[in-house]
Amino acid sequence: MTIEEIIESADPTALSCDGFDEAIIGKDTNGRIVYDINEMIQVLVRNDGMKEEVAIEYLEFNTLYAYVGEMTPVFIYLETQ
Repeated sequence: MTIEEIIESADPTALSCDGFDEAIIGKDTNGRIVYDINEMIQVLVRNDGMKEEVAIEYLEFNTLYAYVGEMTPVFIYLETQ
């Protein structure tokens, strides 16, 4: 499933994070959009020139722990090898 298909099939009230479409990995059983945190970090490193530590801190402060209602996106760390 492509990112566009995931977004289209998500609940129409599901919230998303601007600028992080490439970090979308799916949706949960409630139709909320699911993001890979590691990819979100890399988006900030690539697109905004942040150092990895700064990107992590930025996401933790501004995004990952925010609750904006039932359709708040889901953020997960995927296991890497």
